[in-house]
Amino acid sequence: MIELTRLNGHKLFVNCDLLKYAEASPDTVLTLLTGDKIVVLESCAEVVGRALAYRVDVMSAAWPDAGNVPHGVVAAGGLRVLPKPE
Repeated sequence: MIELTRLNGHKLFVNCDLLKYAEASPDTVLTLLTGDKIVVLESCAEVVGRALAYRVDVMSAAWPDAGNVPHGVVAAGGLRVLPKPE
């Protein structure tokens, strides 16, 4: 789950597996797979960044040696493992 902020300043945690869309109109509106909509202070880029960081944490915990796979090796699910940025 990722921590976000409602327009009124209250914090909430969102299950990023349920995110369907993030739209800037001009506030960031998140549409969940359930059809619910949430308006948050964070930008779309910040929401995506937090969701990606969360997934990295989950994958790192589940597959600690993932960073040691050589570049170009196809991992589980057909995902290509890219090198860490320098």
